[in-house]
Amino acid sequence: MNSLQTIIPYAQIILSVILVALILMQHSDAGAGASFGGGDGFGAGIHQRRGAEKVIFITTIVVAVLFTLSAFAALFIK
Repeated sequence: MNSLQTIIPYAQIILSVILVALILMQHSDAGAGASFGGGDGFGAGIHQRRGAEKVIFITTIVVAVLFTLSAFAALFIK
């Protein structure tokens, strides 16, 4: 149990760096108008992710879930 307390902070740092990198790698075609509710249909379900874009998107979700689980684990282990 003690070794898990020492591993979790390092795992959270690694996961957070990976998560930030994955978020920054994602492509966004949203302009200023899209942030206020307008747009070209990109966020309306018309755009379909394919190839590397889909892999990066799914990987981002997985890493975010792992980071959240590690944060909850750090709360309960103490």
